[in-house]
Amino acid sequence: MKPNEGTTDRIIRLVLAAVLFLLAFTVAGGVWVYVAAGLGAVMLLTAAIGFCPLYALLGIHTCPLPQRKA
Repeated sequence: MKPNEGTTDRIIRLVLAAVLFLLAFTVAGGVWVYVAAGLGAVMLLTAAIGFCPLYALLGIHTCPLPQRKA
């Protein structure tokens, strides 16, 4: 897996994950707790590893590193 997220994208994902976790554990109720926590976990994981599978499917690269062809 080649990184396809830039630093700014990863920071935005971390902030979004924190907001979603905050919503999940304070404000949300019912099924929304699981939705917010699940989305927060996905955002946290993709920010941590620097790779987004959806970006790979759509061919999006926000990472400034040059992409090598395999």
